[in-house]
Amino acid sequence: MADLTPTPRKEKPILQFAQKITRFAYPARCLACGEETGEDNMLCQTCWPEAYFIAGSLCYTCGVPLHGPAEETDLCESCYAHPAIWGRGRAVGLYEGPLRRMVLSLKHADRQDIAHHMARWMLGVEDGMITSQTCLIPVPLHWSRMLKRRFNQSVLLANAIARERPVRVIPDGLQRVRATKQQKDMTRADRFENQRAAIRPHPNRTKMIRGKPILLIDDVMTTGATLSACAEACFAAGAASVNVLVFARVARLD
Repeated sequence: MADLTPTPRKEKPILQFAQKITRFAYPARCLACGEETGEDNMLCQTCWPEAYFIAGSLCYTCGVPLHGPAEETDLCESCYAHPAIWGRGRAVGLYEGPLRRMVLSLKHADRQDIAHHMARWMLGVEDGMITSQTCLIPVPLHWSRMLKRRFNQSVLLANAIARERPVRVIPDGLQRVRATKQQKDMTRADRFENQRAAIRPHPNRTKMIRGKPILLIDDVMTTGATLSACAEACFAAGAASVNVLVFARVARLD
């Protein structure tokens, strides 16, 4: 498993003192349940064993765990049967237990502070997809969803990644031009149909996308229908390549 703990930075004495005061007033808490922990950017002793971090043999395209040894470019059964339009895909872990609680806290409990920690974990598994030429494009929300939520969690994640790496974010590179239905109980085919013609490149951002390697950022990947629509829009704008980085991946391992 990749080491998800960021390398400590050397801080000036005044900053170290301020951090100690802050730590005393606001002790580090588990990112999933809120219990006190000994360190920032961590899960507690109860949540940590329950989290499924993806490591070892992975599907090249969607990042789902593979059984047994595999070559770097091997695909899972789903990606073999339905090839993705993008190149590589990576995720921190499975969308269950503590990681699921983190995503739900970010989106529905107004815990925008969690985005910073989630982004650091995503950087721990990006596996060279981010270079100085890469442009990050978050998966867009429809304006009606933005009115209700007040923020796009994918934009928060992309901006948090950019604060750690010298990379450009195009927060409105893509537009969701049609309000799609909630996909929770949809089949794979229904999800892809639901996303058809729903996303397009922003007409004023195509010059930023053209010829660039694009990394799509989202919180969760299920079937990849939304990310496929985003990748198609990026290629329509002339992107040189498209990869995918998400925080959590829905997958069945049985």
